[in-house]
Amino acid sequence: MAAAAVGLGNLWRFPYLVGEYGGGGFILAYLVAMGVVCLPLMYLEVAAVRLAQGNTVHTFRQVHRTGAWYGWFVVGLTTVITSYYLVITGWTMGYAVDAIRQDVRPFAEFSSGYASLAWVLVVLALGAILLVRGLGALETFSKLMMPVLLLIVIGLVFTASRTAGWGPAKDFLLATDMSALRDPTLWVIAFGQGFYSLAIGQGYLVTYGSYIPRKTHVPRASLIVAGTETSIALLAGWMIFPFVFTHDLDPGQGSQLAFNTLPQAFEAMAWGAPLAIAFFGLFFIAAFSSSLAGLKVILSAVAEEFRLRHTSAVLLVTGLMVALAIPSALSFTPQELSIGDTRFLDWLDQNVGGQVILFSGIFGAGFFCWLVPPFRLHQALGTRSRWWVRRVYLVGRWLPVAVLAWIGFTVLW
Repeated sequence: MAAAAVGLGNLWRFPYLVGEYGGGGFILAYLVAMGVVCLPLMYLEVAAVRLAQGNTVHTFRQVHRTGAWYGWFVVGLTTVITSYYLVITGWTMGYAVDAIRQDVRPFAEFSSGYASLAWVLVVLALGAILLVRGLGALETFSKLMMPVLLLIVIGLVFTASRTAGWGPAKDFLLATDMSALRDPTLWVIAFGQGFYSLAIGQGYLVTYGSYIPRKTHVPRASLIVAGTETSIALLAGWMIFPFVFTHDLDPGQGSQLAFNTLPQAFEAMAWGAPLAIAFFGLFFIAAFSSSLAGLKVILSAVAEEFRLRHTSAVLLVTGLMVALAIPSALSFTPQELSIGDTRFLDWLDQNVGGQVILFSGIFGAGFFCWLVPPFRLHQALGTRSRWWVRRVYLVGRWLPVAVLAWIGFTVLW
C-alpha cells in the first residue's frame, strides 16, 4: 500500500493543484482534510473490507444485500479515473523513452502530434500482457525502485534549493492567504485530492485491505501509508516550484505543469541527462504500477461477477479502456478535444477525480457506518481501543448528513 501511494497523485496531480489554487492556502486545506476526514475514512474502508473479503462488488453485497449497486458504481468510477490515468502514464513512458534518446522536450512540443494517443495504446498493450501473464515480477521490482525514486526526488529538492526560484517558491508554498480559505471551491478540491491520493471510494482499499493480516492494527498501518503519500506530495511541490519560478513559468498552467517544468530543469543541470533517464524511468514505473492496480480492481469485479475466464476478462477490460482512454488522449493532440474551454482530460480530472470521488467516498462511509454494527468494525480495526471506533463512526455517520445539510443550505441561500 505504501509503494502504491507513490504515483501520479503525488508527483503529477498534487503540484498542479497547488499551482492552480494558491500555493500555501491549498496545502493547509489539504492537510486539514487529510487529518480530519480522509484518514478516518481510510481506516473505515480498510477495516470494513476485512469483514467480507472479495472483489469490490462482492464486498459491498456482503456488507448489505443492497450494496451491489454501490459496488458497481465504485468500479465504474475507478474505470473512468483509470482511463485518463493511463493517458498520463503514457506521457511518463514517452518522456522516459525521450530521456534515453536525450531528446526531452517541453510538453507543448511533446503533445504537438499524436504522441498522447500512441503512448496510451502502448501502455494498454503492455498492461494487458502483464495482466494475462501475472504481475509478481513487476510488483517486486516496483517496491525495490520506489525508494530510489524517493532519493532522486530528495536530490532534486536539494538542487532546487540552490536555484534563484527557491525564495519565491518558499513564499508561494508557505504563505497562506486566509481569505482564500473562505472559498468553498478550495475546500472541495483539497478534499477531492485527499480522497484521490488515498484511493478512498475507488475500490483500491477494498483490494489491498483483503490481504492485510487479521492482527494488523489498521489505523497505525493506514497512518504509515498516508504519511508516506503526504510526504511525497509535499516533496514534489518543493521539487517543482523552485524550477517553475527560476524559469519564469506559470504555476497555474494545469495538468502539464510537471512535464513542462522538469525538462527545462534537467537541461540546465550538469548531470541532467542521466538524471532525467533515472527520474522519468522510475516515474513511469510508479505510474504504471498504479494504473495496473486500477485495472486489477476492474478486472477482479468483471471476472468474478460475470464468471469469465481470466484471459477473456483481460481482453474485455482492455477493449473498454481503449474506448474510454481515446477521448482523454485526443484532448492533448491537434484535435484538442474539449468540453467548453476545458480539455477533456482536465474536465474529467476536475469533475470525476475531484468531485464524483467525494460523493463515492462520503456515501460509502455512510453505507458502512449506518449498516455495520460498531462491534464488528471494532474487531476489523485490529485495535483494543474504542477511541478509534468512535472517531470513525463520528466521521462516517455524520459526514454525509453534514454534506447534505451544507448542499441544502447553499441551494436555499
